Amino acid sequence: MSPTSPANARPAPAPTRRLTTAQALVAFLARQYTERDGRRHRLIGATWGIFGHGNVAGIGQALVEAGNGNRTAHRMPYLQGRNEQAMVHAAVGYARQSGRLSAHAVTTSIGPGATNLVTGAALATINHLPVLLLPGDTFAARPADPVLQQLEVPYAGDVSVNDCLRPVSRYFDRVSRPEALIPAALQAMRVLADPAETGAVTLALPQDVQAEAYDWPEEFFAERVWRVRRQAPDVAELEAAVRAVRSARRPLIVAGGGVRHSGAEETLAAFTAATRIPVASTQAGKGALRHDHPADVGSIGHTGTATADELARTADLVIGIGTRYTDFTTASGTLFENPAVRFLNLNITGFDAHKLAALPLVADARTGLEALTSALAGRAYRIDPAYETEYTGAKEAWEEQVEASFTTPDLTARPTQTQVIGLLDALVTEDDILINAAGSLPGDLHKLWRTRSRDQYHVEYGYSCMGYEIPAAIGVMLATRNHERSRPVWALVGDGTYLMNPTEIVTAVQENLPLKLLIVQNHGYASIGGLSEAVGGERFGTAYRHRDADGGFTGPPLPVDLAANAASLGMHVLRATTVDDLRKALAEARSADGPTCVYVETETPDTVSGPPPAQAWWDVPVAETASRPAAVKAREEYDRQVAARRRHL
Repeated sequence: MSPTSPANARPAPAPTRRLTTAQALVAFLARQYTERDGRRHRLIGATWGIFGHGNVAGIGQALVEAGNGNRTAHRMPYLQGRNEQAMVHAAVGYARQSGRLSAHAVTTSIGPGATNLVTGAALATINHLPVLLLPGDTFAARPADPVLQQLEVPYAGDVSVNDCLRPVSRYFDRVSRPEALIPAALQAMRVLADPAETGAVTLALPQDVQAEAYDWPEEFFAERVWRVRRQAPDVAELEAAVRAVRSARRPLIVAGGGVRHSGAEETLAAFTAATRIPVASTQAGKGALRHDHPADVGSIGHTGTATADELARTADLVIGIGTRYTDFTTASGTLFENPAVRFLNLNITGFDAHKLAALPLVADARTGLEALTSALAGRAYRIDPAYETEYTGAKEAWEEQVEASFTTPDLTARPTQTQVIGLLDALVTEDDILINAAGSLPGDLHKLWRTRSRDQYHVEYGYSCMGYEIPAAIGVMLATRNHERSRPVWALVGDGTYLMNPTEIVTAVQENLPLKLLIVQNHGYASIGGLSEAVGGERFGTAYRHRDADGGFTGPPLPVDLAANAASLGMHVLRATTVDDLRKALAEARSADGPTCVYVETETPDTVSGPPPAQAWWDVPVAETASRPAAVKAREEYDRQVAARRRHL
């Protein structure tokens, strides 16, 4: 023993750093990384924020300390939003474009700033996309009770409006003491980086705790790498999957968002090259194969192609890869008609892998496909050539329908919505990215759009949230700006969606992002109008028109000028009135280096110029009793359709 180290000497205290809770959190976040396949990514790439009394002196001051002028690797970039929900949408767009390997944080004040996060959080969690939410909260110490914007709950003193975020978060914690941040922050990072659990993560931050100082252990601020696992399949599950595939005569793959999240597109292409099994796609999975890949049969379900839906009706094995099987995909349980049909689900979560009484193959999509391809390679499995000829011929017939709906013989006419899509389809390359979320456009795009790259098609349909498109496009542009060549990013919105959430146009202008905004004006809610007509609602409340003498909404269209509104927010606006105008405007917008809007009013399509009709049903319950003929007729059709529903057991 050294004479200078007596037996009763205590070890030197671990080094600490005195910071506020908010400063410590920002410093911690700036040092978190993910790693997959040997590549590191910053986990929290930036923080969006709108400041109020619940976060301005806490997280706001901490972001100043982090220093936008600080060029070190550990700076925390700040992004200024205009609407709290929109900030979450932007963060989600960034996370999806980043392959879920990088995310953004979003900070808000207490009260309405916090509750405005709920819709965005639900969207993120439903779509399994990571976003970190940092809402301010009421005082932990309760020096004055209630404080401004506090919800008083007589039976629960510890409840605040932030508890609204619990059911839509994959992890929720309220940091009521500075030292509680350490386990909470570590758990938050674990969930954000876990492909099986990721979604919205909420750390509610009482405003007094944000500003409170604490002596933090230096090791809390060490760089930390969260490895994103590629879970391999269980041997027994893999063998059962191989047997199921080998016994199938009419198998069909349903590619979901998990294919993209895993980066499994090339592996899927190799699997189909070996087996020739056709691939249909959900909204989230569209682009898993290029549109011109021989095995790609287009979209599936209520907004699917005739090719994919007919294959689904006769399939004896449905191989779901990274899909949740929503009611649009399954046509509300009526699509998979073959009495002998069985399901094999490759999914990172056991919850989704077991749906429809399937054989589960719980694994990362790419790893699972590689294992399945390898296991089948020695078993000489390939579908019957007649089946391949059948689906390739059906695909060619469908493409003829797409061409017909895109055709624009009169260049001086006002375009229909499908012709708008066709003109954009003719213009773009594999570099372009299209973003959409709700209304009638997702159905048309799912059926008709010809996806040219794995990430070109960005349609959020898990939550079908109007107002997602513009902020999500900003998030996508931020992701591509940092890591890729400049790529044209299009936000496609209808007039109803635009009126929901145009605020982040200002952010695009502020950041000088060359957003391409395409506004399709059809004077109302086109999607719900059509649905209303189909279910006996007679398009009630779906048109943007003046009231008539009877109190209805059948008067002239409202004199709303959305193009002028977009211009007032800082965009360069191109108005198109004809097919030829639109073609030129789209080309000009694509080459623009600043935020540019193309505005077009569309013509109501007829049966020739419109998109092909729905190829599968969707369950929207119709009034069981009614006096109006439209509803009575709609109920008769509903009863006929619902009789075909089955439970897959």
